[in-house]
Amino acid sequence: MRVLSAISILSCALLLSGCTGMPGITPSSTTSSSSPGPAIRGKVHGGQQPLVGASVYLYAVNGTGYAGPGIAASTSNAAVSLLNHFTGNPPDSNGHYYVTTASDGSFSITGDYSCLSATPYVYLLAVGGNPGLGLGTNSAITLAATLGDCTAVGFTSTYAVVNELSTVATVYSLAGFATDPTHISSSGTPLAVTGLNDSIGAAINMEALATGLANTTTIGGNGTVPQSEIDTLGNVMGACVNSNGAVTGPTNPTPCYTLFSNAMNGSTMPTDTATAMLNIAHNPGANTSALFNLQAAFAYFQPALSTARNDFTIAITYTGGGMDYPAGIAIDASGDVWVTDTFGGSLSEFDHRGVPFSPSGGFTTSGLNDPSSIAIDGSGYVWVGSISPYKISQYNPLLGSWKSTTSGYQGSPFVIDSSGNIWTIISGNSISELISPSTGGTWSSFTGGGMDAPNALAIDASGDVWVSNYYNRISEFTPSSGTWDSPSSTGWAGGGLSQPQDIAIDANTNVWLANYGNSSLSKFNPSSTTWDSPSSTGYTGGGLDFPYYLAIDGVGNLWIPNSDNASISEFNSSGLPISGSGGYTGGGLLNAPSDLAIDGSGDVWVPNSNNNTIVEFVGAAAPVVTPIAANLLPPYGSHAVNEP
Repeated sequence: MRVLSAISILSCALLLSGCTGMPGITPSSTTSSSSPGPAIRGKVHGGQQPLVGASVYLYAVNGTGYAGPGIAASTSNAAVSLLNHFTGNPPDSNGHYYVTTASDGSFSITGDYSCLSATPYVYLLAVGGNPGLGLGTNSAITLAATLGDCTAVGFTSTYAVVNELSTVATVYSLAGFATDPTHISSSGTPLAVTGLNDSIGAAINMEALATGLANTTTIGGNGTVPQSEIDTLGNVMGACVNSNGAVTGPTNPTPCYTLFSNAMNGSTMPTDTATAMLNIAHNPGANTSALFNLQAAFAYFQPALSTARNDFTIAITYTGGGMDYPAGIAIDASGDVWVTDTFGGSLSEFDHRGVPFSPSGGFTTSGLNDPSSIAIDGSGYVWVGSISPYKISQYNPLLGSWKSTTSGYQGSPFVIDSSGNIWTIISGNSISELISPSTGGTWSSFTGGGMDAPNALAIDASGDVWVSNYYNRISEFTPSSGTWDSPSSTGWAGGGLSQPQDIAIDANTNVWLANYGNSSLSKFNPSSTTWDSPSSTGYTGGGLDFPYYLAIDGVGNLWIPNSDNASISEFNSSGLPISGSGGYTGGGLLNAPSDLAIDGSGDVWVPNSNNNTIVEFVGAAAPVVTPIAANLLPPYGSHAVNEP
């Protein structure tokens, strides 16, 4: 099948970092207020035990900087401390105020802060406290709970249970935005705010704030939440929370030592439980057996997993919306997920929480046969490519209407450039451009550049069109001059190319290709016209298994669905595998994954062609700008792929 996916560099991400008792940079102090904050009450628990004497902080997501995986914490991306002197407690060493939990773990925030209109997304951090059991105060404890938008109507009189499960939901949903648990920061742009809001939706899907329990189904009722895995992760963290906090080992290791030494950020060991859980979210395939074994001594949350998993990605699976052999996938500016349904001859739409907007039969129109490719333009129109016969159809989400199709050899794959023009591969060794497709437009075709059985298209930051060729070469065309930059007879070959399929350009203008022929990736440097990948093998490992498609996230990591082994793979920008030899499996939810897209929250969305579902890997990647066609400016890029 033919599908389209896309890449871009991160412009809408947030992060967590630095409160009392944590390493890193101090969060920002309270800034100017906009309105008195609604009351917030709740309890802080470690498992089933109240945490007594814990310091509860209230932070707002910073809207002036950016933090995320691989981004260093700084004063510009520090979270904003909201509580003031009316808490009755003296400020801590950072000048931040807090309330203290009572003997039953309860706390109350009322009249102690102002809700900031510029940074309304708030979260709680509970630090330290006595977990009971005769253990004394545990300084390694940090627990979190996402509260959402404090200006929203439903925020009034919020009640929150802050525990291990609320921490899992918080750090996974914000993992694409987090360096450590006390800096969360957004660039403040509309797309960044949308990405942040969508991440809150993921947290709500995973855990019930008022009870502190993991959900079994999503709020829309059509999604299945991995409750047992969330409970297991809560138990893993709880082994350290419900201890005296000692970090000694490796001989006779304490629970906190085992947690921290197996949940590291590179070579850096965390010193608190929330940072440890964030590191697990960022490295879900690392040390899973050692972490799983921690819950043997602490299993308050049930049902829990009975055996260790391949990885600790949290994946939610969704049904409905008319999906029928879903193929291509794309994300729009509001975070909605769009899927083409090959057998159903339809188009499906879901909101960022997985709630279906499309009816049971999907959105249909005459001539939408075997749809596969999909792209969204800068105006929000959804374009769908059909292959039987070849056509491109436009859907207007606001009006719920289809526009007359454009027919001919064109149809799949295709990609949309920054001007809204459509580029596609046609019969033979040609590519074609449709100028002003919304008004009918005209086609222009181009040959040359060493094209030989072209498979996929990509557009770089300068507007050049890149083509992967099945017979182990790539080609580059410059539309502004109408000339080819690649050698006319041979294109560029090497770098381990082997039946290359999908193609993408990263923020440094490097060209990446997925090699179906030898289960590898190739990387080409256009500035020097040389290959970085090994000439004979390309980059291998990470669970790659005959890849067709790939996407690049906001920090330059590559994501690849593996249809044959039901997994997805992750590589860094140097071509080194991050996922293990089995890839990430999402707990066995993948079934012939047909494509992959990354949204503005860093969630990875994968359609399963064999069982009519889509899977959301929560916070697995760094956020990207969506839709891609609206952001094809440096350093953005886009790509489409053809069937081998």
